[in-house]
Amino acid sequence: MLDRIELKNFGPLARLDWQGLGLINLIIGGNGTGKTFLLKAFYSTMRTLEEYRRGDDQRTAAEILAEKLYWTFQPDKIGDLVTKGADSALSCTVQFDQQNFVYSFGKDTAKQISSLENYVHPRTSNSIFLPAKEVLSLHPIILKSREQDKAFGFDDTYLDLARALRQSPKMGRNYAEFAKSQNYLEDIVGGRVEYDETSGRWHFKKGNQKFSIGMTAEGVKKIAIIDTLLGNRYLDNKSIVFMDEPESALHPAAVSKLLDIVAVLAEGGIQFFLATHSYFVVKKLFLIAQEKNFSIPVISAHDSHWTPANLKGGIPKNGIIDESIKLYKEEVELSLK
Repeated sequence: MLDRIELKNFGPLARLDWQGLGLINLIIGGNGTGKTFLLKAFYSTMRTLEEYRRGDDQRTAAEILAEKLYWTFQPDKIGDLVTKGADSALSCTVQFDQQNFVYSFGKDTAKQISSLENYVHPRTSNSIFLPAKEVLSLHPIILKSREQDKAFGFDDTYLDLARALRQSPKMGRNYAEFAKSQNYLEDIVGGRVEYDETSGRWHFKKGNQKFSIGMTAEGVKKIAIIDTLLGNRYLDNKSIVFMDEPESALHPAAVSKLLDIVAVLAEGGIQFFLATHSYFVVKKLFLIAQEKNFSIPVISAHDSHWTPANLKGGIPKNGIIDESIKLYKEEVELSLK
């Protein structure tokens, strides 16, 4: 499990130290504060550890990381990831199962990272990044753009997800929590999404009816992605899921049910990192923390400063809650006039 991340001069994240991570972790803040940036920093590191020494890959960890950062953030050179105006190098320290993975580089770095220390054992499990937008309808376009055209546009979070979805479903007994979650997911959307190998297209199947994926609601497609990754066993009980804006395209009731599923999967061993600016997500995770006596670390942005807390001890002061309270007070004042 990821235990800690410390970043210095990493894009909009001038300084951040988040310790004591749990199975469900929450990142909150306004637009432009660096929530997605933080998720991608985590993801790039974990995918490096997972690709290193996997199969017949002969690349060093530094080579894999440099390529991962380049294709995930897509700068002109990876040195552009160093915070503008910073007088020192970008550095990242990630602690995984109490072992450290540390790297740093300066603003002039092109594609070669010279400073890297890795004490983490290679992983056999997979991490995945679930972007705010669904990818099923874009699936063939993403693969062609990156695998054939080698073009910028869709970053590695999209490419890795598209490749993971391409894996065929596996038969046999699944983890109990995964099977339970798949049933919940299918209940939410009223059916399931399937890939047709012959036509190379995704369809939404509801009872005996089949619908084109283009005619299927965004929220249904988003939830179907998680169902697919559980069904084809890309995810296992040591996987890590990075989810950007889980509330996107979902009704609040569906958001609540989705987060119940996240809690079930976390109890089964999957570690989650969620970035949000939704009151519903924060409130629901707070209730899960209280009901299950569950530690849910949260880090929130305040004027470029990041403050850690834990939803088990209450909802921390943040802009999302402040705005909700403000609207409630305005409503009360109007009703009293």
